[in-house]
Order: sequence, then structure tokens, then C-alpha cells
Amino acid sequence: MTDNNSTIKENLQRFGKDIIAYFNVAEDLIPQNEAELSIRSGISFKGSQLLVLIFAIFIASLGLNTDSVPVIIGAMLISPLMGPIIGMGLAIGIADYTLLRRGLKNIFMAMLGSVVASAIYFLISPQYEGSSQLLARTSPSIYDVFVALFGGAAGILSIACKNKGQVMPGVAIATSLMPPLCTAGYGLATWQLHYFMGALYLFFTNTIFILFATWIGVKLMHYKKIVVQDTAKNKRVQAIVYSIVFITIGVSCYLTYGMIRKSLFINEATAFVEKEMVFPNTQVLNHKEYIQNGKKYIDVTLIGAALPKDSLQLAMLNKLDSVGLGGTVLNIKQGFSMSERKADKDKDFGHFYSALQSDISARQSKIDSLQNVIREHNSYSDESVSIAPEVKVLFPNIKDIAISRMVAVSTKADSGETADTVNIVFVNAPQGLTSTDREKLTQYVSVRLGEKKVNLTLNPANFPWPSKR
Repeated sequence: MTDNNSTIKENLQRFGKDIIAYFNVAEDLIPQNEAELSIRSGISFKGSQLLVLIFAIFIASLGLNTDSVPVIIGAMLISPLMGPIIGMGLAIGIADYTLLRRGLKNIFMAMLGSVVASAIYFLISPQYEGSSQLLARTSPSIYDVFVALFGGAAGILSIACKNKGQVMPGVAIATSLMPPLCTAGYGLATWQLHYFMGALYLFFTNTIFILFATWIGVKLMHYKKIVVQDTAKNKRVQAIVYSIVFITIGVSCYLTYGMIRKSLFINEATAFVEKEMVFPNTQVLNHKEYIQNGKKYIDVTLIGAALPKDSLQLAMLNKLDSVGLGGTVLNIKQGFSMSERKADKDKDFGHFYSALQSDISARQSKIDSLQNVIREHNSYSDESVSIAPEVKVLFPNIKDIAISRMVAVSTKADSGETADTVNIVFVNAPQGLTSTDREKLTQYVSVRLGEKKVNLTLNPANFPWPSKR
């Protein structure tokens, strides 16, 4: 029994070693100096590499402009942006901070040149609406982190091994470095901040995790570090890189949570509309599900026989609660069937015409009444102005005169008296008027105004006469 157990154990160990041997890359690795030479040669942008980058920018911009996937893939294949990023990962792994500074400088200049060049292109191109390829470069998530991480790992491994195959072109396509920069240029050219910031963050995410994968790969392959004079600086750089990596992962997880939440809501809301909003003589014309400012919305347009609005709204809200969509704002718009509209067309038009005529008549009556009031008021104002010079000649003692029409109403509740219109003449005559002059003035004003009864008030107290101002 003991011999059988030993045999089984030996077989398992042998099997385990065989499996591990399949993943052992030690024998396939090229010397460190050869791998470093290859990486260092691709870290700078000079001469042909700079021209290739410029051509790749315009190719990617054209692909985004025309929403062409093959053109975008072509730009990814010829783009040399992977070089500086892998170079920075190597620099951190072997503590070569001179190389790290070169890599940072070159990637920054490449990023700046790419954004400016694509912005110039989109300023003169007829692209006005964001295509699907543009929109795809503005929503980074945790999935982009994994793509960049595994892509960077494949990239550094292909450089460090003898059997390179066609890994780097695939990595260039998968990690998608050039299109986000072109999308950022589009956002800059059209002043759309969400395009610009989203695309730059996607590029930053890809860059950080390609760099991080390269750094980890260098450590696992036990590349020798250069002589480090400042160990504190080395630890500080590594701490900064770790911090950036974890912050980027956190932001990406948050964005992914929002994306998944939105996707789940849209799927559940679409299923709800298709299953629950089924009526005999009414159909759903279209529907839209979306999240705006953290609030969930479902917009539905119905066509056919009109349904009771309040009852329908209440019934659908209760069903939303039962399927876990409580709190969703449901907007229901109802159309009309063609047969109903055709049958009621003449009737509706007749009601509309009658209502319109009645409204026009009422408005005209109000206009006429107001015009009469204005005309009467203006006549009194005009007469007051024209009478003043004549009164001064006829009655030298009078300094000022005021004419007005007033409405007098009794304040007694049980008087039974109605309101009465009173014509008043106020006179400012400091030396007074004789009874004969008062009678003549009253008759004169009565004739001028065409009124039978005029009331004269002499020297009213505290009246704001023009001569006293």
C-alpha cells in the first residue's frame, strides 16, 4: 500500500513539473542587454518615427471621421506610441531614472502633438456628430484596465523572448493608444469637454497599465538594476507608481459600476415595456430608457385608442415597483389612431372654429370698452389743458384749475345706493371768487365738457397745485 502511494505521488509530481515546463520562459529569454537595446531604441521620436506618428494620427482621425474600423486598426498598427511606455516600465524596473525622464518627455510630446494634429484635422473636416467609434473612446472602465494590463504583459514578454511572433501588432490594436488621442483632439476642436476628458483618461489608463505590466514583467524576469545611488528616491518613485495604479483602478471601478448599473437598468426597463405595456387597441410606438443625473427615466409613446391617463400611470407605476424598478420616472405620451382622427376631423374643426370666434368677439368687446375709457380720459385731459388759458383771461383771480371725472360710492352697507359719476372742477384762487364768478365758471366748464352737472370746489386744502411747487 505504501509503494502504491509513493508511485501515485511521484506521478503527480512528474505531471506537475510537465505542466510548469509548458509555462517556463526562462530558456526562451534573450539576454537583458539585447532586450534593453531594443526597448531603448524605440523610446524616442525622431526622424522616421516622428513622421510615422504624424501619419498614424491622420489615419486614425480619418477612421474616426468616417466611422471606419479597418482604418482605425491600420492606424493602431503603425503607431509607435508603445515604445516610450514600455521604456518607462523598463526604467522603473531597473531604476534608470534618466531613461524614465526621456520616456516621460517623449510620451508627453507625442500626446501633445497627437491631440493638436487631430484637433487641426477635425477643425477642417465635415465631422459634426460623434460617430460610434468616437463615442467608444470616451467611456473608460475596468475592462480597459485589464486590456492594457494583459496587453503590456504580452508586449514586454514578446520583446524579451526569442520567439516574438506577431505579438506587438496585436498589442497595439488591443490597447488602443492612438484613437483616444484623436478623440481628445475632436473634443478640443468641437469644444466638447466630455469627449476631451474621457478620451484623455482612457489614454492615461492604457498608458499606466502598460507601464505597470512592463515593470512587473521586468521584475519577474529578474533584470538587473543599475547602481542606485539614492535608494530613498527609488522607493519614492515606486510608491508614486503604486499610488497612481491604485487610484486609476479605483476610478475605473467606479465608472464600470455606473456603466453596469446603466446597462442593467436599460435591459430591465426594456423588458418591462415589452412585457407589461401590451394593450388590445393601443401599441407602443417607441420607448427610451436612460439615466440622467442619477435619476432613472422611461419615456413611452403610445399610438391607437387613447387610454385613461391617470389609471394607466398608476397601474404602470405599481408594476414598476413590483419588478424592482421603483423610483423610475415614467413619462407616457399618447397619440391618436388615424381612423379616429379622420372621423372626428370635421367635428373638431367646427368646435375649434366656434370657440375661436367666441374668443375673438370677447376680446374685441374688451378692446372697444378700453378704447372708450381711454378716449374719455384723454378728452378730459385735453380740455383741462385747453381751458386753462381761457380761464386765466376770464377769471384773473384763478391761478390753477383741475378737471376730473370721479366715481362716488356710499360706504353704508344698507344704503341701497349705487355708484355715481361726478364731474369735479378744482380751482386755486387765493383771493376767492364771488358767487357770480363761481356760477359763470361752472356754466362755462359745463358747456365746454358737454356735461349738464359740474361740481366746483374752491381752494381745496393740500392740493398739489403746479403754482405751489
